[in-house]
Amino acid sequence: MKVAIAGGGIGGLALALSLHARGIDCDVFEAAPEMRELGVGITLLPHAMRELAALGLQAEIEALGIENRESVFANRWGQIVYREPRGRHAGYALPEIGIHRGRLHGAMWRAVLARLGPARVHLDRRAVDVSQDAAGATLHLAGSGPDAPLEAVRTDVVVACDGVGSAIRARLRPQDTLAFAGINTWRGVTRRPPILDGKTYFRIGTIDTGKMVIYPIVDDVDANGLQLVNWVAELRDPQARMNDWNRPARLESFAPVFADWSFDWLDVPALIRDADRVIEYPMVDRDPADRWTYGRVTLLGDAAHPMYPRGSNGSAQALIDARVLAEQLALAGPGDACGALEAYEAQRRPATSRIVETNRSVPPDYILMKVDALTDGRPFERLSDVISEDELRRISDDYKRIAGFSVESVKVAGG
Repeated sequence: MKVAIAGGGIGGLALALSLHARGIDCDVFEAAPEMRELGVGITLLPHAMRELAALGLQAEIEALGIENRESVFANRWGQIVYREPRGRHAGYALPEIGIHRGRLHGAMWRAVLARLGPARVHLDRRAVDVSQDAAGATLHLAGSGPDAPLEAVRTDVVVACDGVGSAIRARLRPQDTLAFAGINTWRGVTRRPPILDGKTYFRIGTIDTGKMVIYPIVDDVDANGLQLVNWVAELRDPQARMNDWNRPARLESFAPVFADWSFDWLDVPALIRDADRVIEYPMVDRDPADRWTYGRVTLLGDAAHPMYPRGSNGSAQALIDARVLAEQLALAGPGDACGALEAYEAQRRPATSRIVETNRSVPPDYILMKVDALTDGRPFERLSDVISEDELRRISDDYKRIAGFSVESVKVAGG
């Protein structure tokens, strides 16, 4: 069996490593003309680390990132609403890691080159179409140059790992559209001293009055004890224009919302002002699809189930997709590739559809939405007069269960 992987992001590289581990030939076709360590921060929850550990990458990733000890929820007045231990500190066998996305991608990229060999990775090859017949499938590719010829790659299976704007999904499902509900985000990284213990993930405020997600991703970035701190500002405005993708942001378009967010433990305006760079993104997803698989072609990761980046779950679900698909292809063998793709979809589509819907309506920061509603958006005197600790814990645990990373559900590979 031969598999063509369209896209060399986290999902595509994980699939390549998973297939190689099971003796299945594959090639990765990536649109970028060169691989560079780009992006901002990403959090790897224990179920994501389980998949990366199974690929032999745990030690390297732990060395490249920062292990989170705690998650803290606070309102826009700086009052702590809820806090809980994370990763190993919460009883998991695996850590929760904050890491620069470029560092994670670089580690996976190096592993693919080392294990599959450079000849299996093809840069400057953008997927533009796919076709198939009873005997196989053909992935159609284009280079970046204006005179670059189209290339046709014959294979047994094509897996679209080409992201939220997947060209292959657009060919298979032209009726699908991006869903934008007026939520825009601005992302930056700032060099600063550690916040609290330097190992805490923060969610502050709500999308209707301004929300910040903040966590460290690189320790001792300047050899003087400063950390590289990742932050995301989010704001919902039903009348807003959708932000562009990866465009440098204008601070005046969002920073005034956070102008008075100066707490005794964090100065948010300074965090924004001192950023190395700030880029804008829209918060978008797609309605859950009723189908991913079309004969010898299937979707994976953001091409299959783009979800709001809440709960740090997009990368985890792509990693799980990759492992499940590789398992099904190995079980089926070359004689039943189509059946393997159907079995993969049957396992993964219902679970990810539920997460897409939950991230829209009851994400982890629903804790803050709930408290904000109960207090009419004002500071509280005693939180216990508003809501119980048990109710806050229930909200948090419900999301973990739906997203597949409750302590009980996350087992070390082979355990």
